[in-house]
Amino acid sequence: MKIYIDGKYYSRAAAKVSVFDHGLLYGDGVFEGIRAYGGRILRLEAHLRRLQESADAIYLALPMPLERIAQAVVETVRANRLRDAYIRLLLTRGKGDLGLDMRKCRHGATLIIIADMIELYPEEFYERGLALITSSYRQKRRDQVPATVKSLNYLLNVLARAEATRAGAQEAILLNAEGQVTECTGDNIFSVVDGRVFTPPVSAGILEGVTRGLVLELVREGLGHEVSQREMTVADLCRADEVFLTGTGAEVVPAVRIDGHVVGSGKAGPVTRRIIGLFREHARTHGTPVYPPARKR
Repeated sequence: MKIYIDGKYYSRAAAKVSVFDHGLLYGDGVFEGIRAYGGRILRLEAHLRRLQESADAIYLALPMPLERIAQAVVETVRANRLRDAYIRLLLTRGKGDLGLDMRKCRHGATLIIIADMIELYPEEFYERGLALITSSYRQKRRDQVPATVKSLNYLLNVLARAEATRAGAQEAILLNAEGQVTECTGDNIFSVVDGRVFTPPVSAGILEGVTRGLVLELVREGLGHEVSQREMTVADLCRADEVFLTGTGAEVVPAVRIDGHVVGSGKAGPVTRRIIGLFREHARTHGTPVYPPARKR
């Protein structure tokens, strides 16, 4: 494995950052999870735009233009000779001292790119579906560091996911202060009612997922279904015909049980199945090429 850190490649054993990096000390930084399928990086530009927006929100200057970061991502996947990959792009505040003052990080941001393989859920879960619980932890309020910032501080998500694991479930639903559904710990959430597709709006307190955005397009253009962003409760999800999650790691995966309540038929529904098929076809045929096309003889 070759890991990119600030313009150089290191082996897995040699890849290190300073113990004084504010990303380690305070979770001070942002990140993106990106996927490559068949030698194409899916929605790289959208991920980098969100990286820029997250960095701007925490007053973190990029160490290079987005075009160069995009090139570094492509080259890192190529250096690892991968065609299918999970890419973790991290941007930390950089090395400083034990104080909170970001001005002490005089060397600028640290940029890290890791390209590896991932299987968040075995293939069987895309048929039989996931079990969810409602977490006792609440989503961050909009007057705190908002969920729209994909920051390195993921402790809320880690604790809620651990809560799900202890309950024998695969994911946890985060509610906002008003008791509305926002998202899961690593995924956006959708419901299907009478053929119509629904998902919480950004205003509820969600990360505006890149896969979520793609699925909104696929539902409208590929299925011709109406899709609405509206506030919803856990009870709304339990009454739905289908529920599914979307995320870079999860892709599109059905959820069939919520707090012990069986959703719909208790397995992947017909709309979810079609969206999974559309997503996989799109991922195989779209994206930023990693390798130059083979020359014709």
